Amino acid sequence: MVDAADYGIPQRRERVVIVGIREDLGIEWSFPERTHSLDALLWTQFVSGDYWKSHKIDPPPSMGCYDKRTLARIERMRKQSSLFDPEKKPWRTIRDQLSGIPFPDKEGSFHPEHILREGARVYPGHTGSFIDLPSKTIKAGGHGVPGGENMVRHADGTVRYFTTYEAKLLQTFPKEYRILGSWTESMRQVGNAVPVELANIISSSLVDWIWNKKVA
Repeated sequence: MVDAADYGIPQRRERVVIVGIREDLGIEWSFPERTHSLDALLWTQFVSGDYWKSHKIDPPPSMGCYDKRTLARIERMRKQSSLFDPEKKPWRTIRDQLSGIPFPDKEGSFHPEHILREGARVYPGHTGSFIDLPSKTIKAGGHGVPGGENMVRHADGTVRYFTTYEAKLLQTFPKEYRILGSWTESMRQVGNAVPVELANIISSSLVDWIWNKKVA
C-alpha cells in the first residue's frame, strides 16, 4: 500500500501499486523510500512554527480543525525533549500546493478551469479537506462524494468546492495541462488519474534499477 502524501504529493491517496518485472532481468526492485511524513508537518506547524511563517500567517489559526488523534499527536510532539527536527520532509498541504492562486470567481477570471461553484456544505462525515493538511483523496465525480473529498475546508470553517484547476494541481498535473468538459466530467477525469509526480517517482526508480543492472 502506497500513500501519495508520503512522497510529497499534497493528497492522502492510498493505493495498491503492482509492478511487474521480467524474471530473466534478475532485478530485486523495491519501492522508493518514503520522503515525507505527517510528524514532520506537525513539527513545522506546532513546534518550530516554520509552516505558518512561510505562509505569513500570524497568529496561526485555531487547532479546532484537527481531529482528536492528530491533536494528541501534536501534544506528544510538544513534550518531546529532542532538539532535532524529524528526518523526513513535511507532508505537502493544500495551502502549500495552491499558494498564490486567487480565490475563484464565477467568470473564471484567473483561469478558465478556476471557476467558483457554490453549494458546498458540511454535515456529519462530510467535512471536506482541511487546507493545512494534504487533501483527502480526490474522487472521480462531482457532488455527493461521501467525505466531502472534493471540497476544501478553510481554517475559519467555511467550505467550497475545489475548482478543476485546483484539483488538477492536487493531482500534480502541470499547470498548462488542460482538463476539458463540465466540472463533473472534469472531476471524473482528475479523480481517475494517478498523481503525476508519484508516477514519475516510481517509474524513474524502475528505470534507474533496470539501467544500472544492464550496465553493471
